[in-house]
Amino acid sequence: MTVLLNALLLLVSVFAASTAVIMIKASTVHPFLLASLRLFVAAAALMPIYLRDLRRHRAAYTGAHLRASMLPGVILAIHLMSWVVGARMTPTANASLIVNLMPLAMPFFLAWLVGERLTGREIAATGIALVGVIILTATDLNLSATYFVGDVICFGSMLFYAFYLALGRRNRTFPTVWLYLVPLYLVAGVLRMAVALFFVNPIQPYPAREVALILGLGLVPTVIGHSLLNRSMQYFRGQIVSILNMGQFVFAGLMGYWLFDEVPAWSFYVASALLAVSAWIVVGGVGQAGGRSATSPYEG
Repeated sequence: MTVLLNALLLLVSVFAASTAVIMIKASTVHPFLLASLRLFVAAAALMPIYLRDLRRHRAAYTGAHLRASMLPGVILAIHLMSWVVGARMTPTANASLIVNLMPLAMPFFLAWLVGERLTGREIAATGIALVGVIILTATDLNLSATYFVGDVICFGSMLFYAFYLALGRRNRTFPTVWLYLVPLYLVAGVLRMAVALFFVNPIQPYPAREVALILGLGLVPTVIGHSLLNRSMQYFRGQIVSILNMGQFVFAGLMGYWLFDEVPAWSFYVASALLAVSAWIVVGGVGQAGGRSATSPYEG
């Protein structure tokens, strides 16, 4: 595939992932249960592809590969759970700022897991994008002891999200990305369901509207969004994906305007413009981006 097509797929993944907040807001299902069901839907939808690739790559796909899917599944489950808890304990602006700090955390995980260091372009782009995020949230930011615990939980959740994506970069040598993701989604779904059982009974009648939202969450932000984000970590340097993933707030803001008449403030447009500049800077250096490595860490 060409670099242009891979960049387009990354953009599609960011848009798809941004739809999650819209469907979560529209659903009345308990958030822990909702997250578990969306992961099960994603795993079920991708299972035929997983079984196909398993037959094709049976010799190359080892027990080490399967075990490598377990940790990111656990990390994804912790991220999803902690984000729901933290975001409810702090103002939206605080949570939005914290989750968009991921480009600050990602370089540490990339250096630790794959030895990937930031380029000059990536440093400049990260700074510009973060200025935009600060402008976006500054007017509504509430630094108060009242929200300290919620802020800390959101910060931890952001670290888990960065860790989860960086693991996708480290695990880019799987025979196919689907052999990596389906066990990952299943592990995360089971862990989420185990926690959800303490709060809600999953055996209940689900109105057609909720079924549609559960299917939508499983297919759009998970199968398309998360899957393509992990795939992009195979083809692009991790910080490029991290920066472009910040575009979720742009797509979410536009959808909020169209669907809920939530008119963005002037800061939204400034932050969006700065993010566009940041994306242009890193994409301009994409020819230097690392893709798949030639050898697998599981070989030998």
